[in-house]
Amino acid sequence: MKVALFGGTGFVGSYLVDALLAHGHAPRLLVRPGSESKVVQPERCEIVPGDIDDRGAIARCLAGAEAVIYNIGLLREFPDQGVTWEKMHYQGAARVVDAAVAAGVQRFVLMSANGVKPDGTGYQSTKFRAEQYLAASGLDWTVFRPSVVFGDPRGRMEFCSMLYEQMLKPPIPAPLFHAGLWPAGAGRFRMSPVAVEDVAEAFVRALETPASVRRVFPLGGPEAPEWREILRVIAAAAGKRKLMVPAPVAVPRAAAALLDRFAWFPVTRAQLDMLLEGNACDGSEAWSMFGIQPRRFEPAALAYVNPSA
Repeated sequence: MKVALFGGTGFVGSYLVDALLAHGHAPRLLVRPGSESKVVQPERCEIVPGDIDDRGAIARCLAGAEAVIYNIGLLREFPDQGVTWEKMHYQGAARVVDAAVAAGVQRFVLMSANGVKPDGTGYQSTKFRAEQYLAASGLDWTVFRPSVVFGDPRGRMEFCSMLYEQMLKPPIPAPLFHAGLWPAGAGRFRMSPVAVEDVAEAFVRALETPASVRRVFPLGGPEAPEWREILRVIAAAAGKRKLMVPAPVAVPRAAAALLDRFAWFPVTRAQLDMLLEGNACDGSEAWSMFGIQPRRFEPAALAYVNPSA
């Protein structure tokens, strides 16, 4: 099957390419000029130069394809640079949906996120609107909503590596965030870390599973640890024991209000808000349908966080 892949050069995208090829499919990637070196197994992929706002490039990427995967996503936006959730999560997805309809490419799989909602952060609301646009298109769609995704970043941005560099490697206590001033419940919010290999495998098996059409699947790992346990597992993977202390989220959020427009500032207001919401979900329905045994979130799976450990 020839599969048009939008968002094939990033963290999850690189694993999607591997999974597509492992299943005998032919990936065709829309790649921004200058990003060709980020394509894994480039000799086995077809590359279409262009950007997500280039309708001609999108049409060329879709020509002759039998399915589409839209995997473009931003952890944070930089409006001053024209890099926004509105542009990449919603407008880009809507543009590709319209082009797929025009080209007669009926099968469409969308990367969304656990916790999306119409009245959430900009990250959450733009992904939610993309889901709604796709659902109204008449295409044979599937939507995946992963929790936080972990795995060897291959030189890209990844959840556990970022936490290690920002919160566990520095010689200061790691923060157990909490709302308000009283530390009750500090670090008690939960997530369901899911392995990137399992996410990629689910996407590809969905293309081969008619029962997945017009379905929304949460993707979470087999456990839903609290924040404090997530930090402990990452620290253990790096051979560290880390002191953790309660930390009111209002302090970094106030700093982020002033500084999160700068790339060097490590966290944004939206990220902090979503963090306190938690990100747990039950992925058992997807794992059962696609015959996948999800990997556990444990130190042995996270050796990449500190290669020198």
